[in-house]
Amino acid sequence: MGQIVRTEVVDGIATITLDSQHNRNALSRQLLIELHEGLDLAEEQGARAIVLTHLGPAFCAGADLKERAEGPPDSRPMVHALERLMDTDRPTIAAVKGAVRAGGIGLMAACDLVVVETSTSFALTEVRIGVAAAIISVPILRRVPAGKIAAAMLTGEPFDAAEARSIGLVTHVSDDVDATVAQLCTGIRAGAPRAVAETKRLLGRVPTLPREDAFAAMRALSDELFQGPDAAKGMAAFAEKRTPVWD
Repeated sequence: MGQIVRTEVVDGIATITLDSQHNRNALSRQLLIELHEGLDLAEEQGARAIVLTHLGPAFCAGADLKERAEGPPDSRPMVHALERLMDTDRPTIAAVKGAVRAGGIGLMAACDLVVVETSTSFALTEVRIGVAAAIISVPILRRVPAGKIAAAMLTGEPFDAAEARSIGLVTHVSDDVDATVAQLCTGIRAGAPRAVAETKRLLGRVPTLPREDAFAAMRALSDELFQGPDAAKGMAAFAEKRTPVWD
């Protein structure tokens, strides 16, 4: 089989495209290997943002069940992929134009921003094949309160884009996914790289801290950034009514 994940970096945006249409972009060993290679390339080339998208009618159908039936499972590459999408300094954006099932929802939920087409459907079908949405519960339950997704996880019943947006699983529902993603990428490029990276980091960190610790950590970060070169450049550009150019 040829390459099934393609990555290109254009104007500072890395686009990683899943193209394993014969199995609805299922999470095969090959797909995960090539996904990691795509993330490596994005980091090596200093991408400002990473867009994870797909070809075909499904974003991702979840685990490759044929491979899972062949021998003992090794979930480490999937865990590492989710960790990398969540932990990279670069904002990650899932651009979804088709159905998402099971592990595919975890892949999507590991991204910082999730843009889905209005007609997209979702289902956490694990219980229907005798397993649980275990690994993917980590990114999902960091986005969605347990009570709001319990029915979907316990029954495997499908739900639509409006429901996914209402519970916080996705951030944007759009009739033009590409245009919405392009607008988000333009906004990310307008910010200083470190400022964007620190903002991504604090979005995950601050909610986990006691209030006193959160204020202490964020005061230190704020003071550091305001005294840094990016702030000097940004404030000078603001005063001169021009757009800053970031390194």
